[in-house]
Amino acid sequence: MKLTPFGAAGGEVTGSAYLLESGKAKILVDCGLFQGGTGADAKNRTPSGRDISKLDAVVLTHAHLDHTGRLPLLTKAGYTRPIYATPASIEMTGLILRDSAKLQAQDAERTNRKRQRAGEPPIEPLYTSEQVERTLSLLRPVPYHELVPIAPGIQAEFIEAGHMLGSACIQFRIQEGSRTRRVVFSGDLGPKGAPILKDYERFNDAEVVILESTYGDRDHRPLKETVEEFFEILKATSTGNGKIMVPTFAVGRAQLLTILLAYAFRKGIVKPFPIFLDSPMATEAWKIYRGHAELFDDEMVRFLKEGSIAHDLETLQYTATAEDSKKINDVPGPCLIMAGAGMCTGGRILHHLKQNLWKPENHVLIVGYQAEGTLGRFLVQGTTQVKIFGEKIAVRAQVHTMGGFSAHAGQTDLMNWVAPMARKSTRILLTHGENGPRNALAHLIEERHHIKPYLPALREEIEL
Repeated sequence: MKLTPFGAAGGEVTGSAYLLESGKAKILVDCGLFQGGTGADAKNRTPSGRDISKLDAVVLTHAHLDHTGRLPLLTKAGYTRPIYATPASIEMTGLILRDSAKLQAQDAERTNRKRQRAGEPPIEPLYTSEQVERTLSLLRPVPYHELVPIAPGIQAEFIEAGHMLGSACIQFRIQEGSRTRRVVFSGDLGPKGAPILKDYERFNDAEVVILESTYGDRDHRPLKETVEEFFEILKATSTGNGKIMVPTFAVGRAQLLTILLAYAFRKGIVKPFPIFLDSPMATEAWKIYRGHAELFDDEMVRFLKEGSIAHDLETLQYTATAEDSKKINDVPGPCLIMAGAGMCTGGRILHHLKQNLWKPENHVLIVGYQAEGTLGRFLVQGTTQVKIFGEKIAVRAQVHTMGGFSAHAGQTDLMNWVAPMARKSTRILLTHGENGPRNALAHLIEERHHIKPYLPALREEIEL
């Protein structure tokens, strides 16, 4: 058996893609986009694997773009075999990839206008909407907790990862001669006790474990404290004229914040004020969420039964068009604006930040991971001036890092998840983390379980 990471390795967090080879088959686990930093575009134009025609299957842990965003490159290169995922992940993947194709087309059009003026030849988008639709036609649903054959000599079982709707940890059972070997991928793990979704589940045995390490060096601030801080910011803003801007991942964080706002208004914690969900994609994601109540935790089910979210959120407005989005600039505070992209790498949030970041009465809430090199990361690091659309903008708004809203497990949860499989004979590979966090997690695993984890490099072929 061999494993070759084609992303999320060597200190990278994004671009998740792992080629797993047995004596009988080759499968790809995830095929995501690199995001953030100056080299991301070049990496995304690099083929995701060796000979794509020899792949037997692709398996998805979940639908986020950094795990699915290069799938259309496979079909573009001739891949026609199944792509396995949970039913909710299939729906989310459709939403995310269609949006990605639209953005690819817009970026290419904008770049080509500049290239034309410079007398340079045009470039093509990374992929087209047609290639996305061909990709989506290959998706095949896999239920949780069932052993499913996916390639010659390979079966897979999906269990809840608690990271986003439909996310999964996957155990592959691989037949090698007379032996069955178990290889487990954590995917992205969610923190225990997060609202809306059920908590992650664990496997009990594996010969090889590929474990994410995004926050391998620390735990997040407790969710209860983060929610209290969020409510305090809402209270302070509701009595003044400030605006709260939230760079929001359309899938996951937008839904979490919307539920917390509904709770705050329902319980009278704060008097309702205008809320703008300035993301058509987040609006569509809500529809998918509502269709998968079987994945909600008991607390969310109870909250839905106790009252009407639509009634709680009478002040919530969905902005479908760019014109609707621009009109928000004319709305006086107090108000809260949720808009993508979540790392401030593009999208409508940039326009809102340009208009409001320099005003001290405003707030920016950072509610998710910010990759190195992104505008969101610069804000977290406390920079006093940023450049948006070529213009220098002072950072005078109050920037709050709301770590407790993260959809990623912290160090304690990562250790808890891997513990049942951590035997001396188990091989643990740490991926999907910057070098600091994954080194810290490796040290703790070695100290606690006497296993020295391996830290793969990008495109390194690893004998299992």
